[in-house]
Amino acid sequence: MSRAADLARRLGEQAEAVCRYYLPNGRRQGRYWICGDVMGTQGRSLYVRLSGERAGKFCDAADGTHGDLLDLIALNRGLDFRAALDEARGFLSLPVLPIRQVAPPAPTNSCEAARRLFAASKPIRGTLAERYLQSRGIILPADVSVLRFHPRCFHRGPAGRETWPALIAAVTDLDGAITGVHRTWLDPGGAKAPLDQPRRAMGHLAGNAVRLGVASDVLTAAEGIETALALKTVMPAMPVVAALSAAHLAALVFPPTLRRLYVARDNDEAGRFALGRLHALSRAGDIDIRALAPRTEDFNADLLTLGQDRLRAWLAEQLAPDDVQRFLVADEQRRCV
Repeated sequence: MSRAADLARRLGEQAEAVCRYYLPNGRRQGRYWICGDVMGTQGRSLYVRLSGERAGKFCDAADGTHGDLLDLIALNRGLDFRAALDEARGFLSLPVLPIRQVAPPAPTNSCEAARRLFAASKPIRGTLAERYLQSRGIILPADVSVLRFHPRCFHRGPAGRETWPALIAAVTDLDGAITGVHRTWLDPGGAKAPLDQPRRAMGHLAGNAVRLGVASDVLTAAEGIETALALKTVMPAMPVVAALSAAHLAALVFPPTLRRLYVARDNDEAGRFALGRLHALSRAGDIDIRALAPRTEDFNADLLTLGQDRLRAWLAEQLAPDDVQRFLVADEQRRCV
């Protein structure tokens, strides 16, 4: 058993004592400790199992946060993994292991800060972020490793620093190395958070993208993540990237094997400019560049208003015939088997 798993087990054996210490504003109700959130505020959305095989497991019904008491201590005290282990050892009156050298804070908005934020996030399946995307008509692709969820992601605005749940997307280069992240802050109800800027990116973005699938000869490039995910919903086999803005769309670095690029632009002036710039760049010389135009303002809005079948039909009018067979007809045949 790993050191962390052993500590989590020991904490679970003393689950009520842990809850009374870290969540003093909660109360026992049957086999559970009930409070408002991992910070211990008053309320009823967070519950911790106090007995049985799952003793120490917790879940916050408001934002989907869940885990064991070691996770809860880390969130409650704002600790990283190693510091949470030491805190748990202190609570259990166990010897604290020798202090290791701690890495210095990463510069704000740097690639390293982006990598640390992505590493601190959790898989998206079953979280508030997945429910948010589902409300946008989006079905997550099979490989969603570039999308994660952070229950308490910092946002700095006019009111100062706040924490909100957030959808976290990894921005990578052609080799798959994380160079940045994109954050979409959410409210506990599953909509975008009521912030002046509910979406922000950090890290090195120019030339890089949020990549959904591995491109070889054909690729679809979009501006926003939700546009890219909407296209991936109706064309699961199509590699799609989100450049995060019209300017970055015009600056994408392509794989050397690329022969056809579909530019899924938004229906605005910035999208038209990005398409024109891609056509003009000599670096795209032998690449067949084609526009994919939405019926409404963007393809996510198309997905919501048209539905999957009508959106597929609209895209079939714009794809090259062999790509219709490859990414629409063949996929339909697979789904019907």
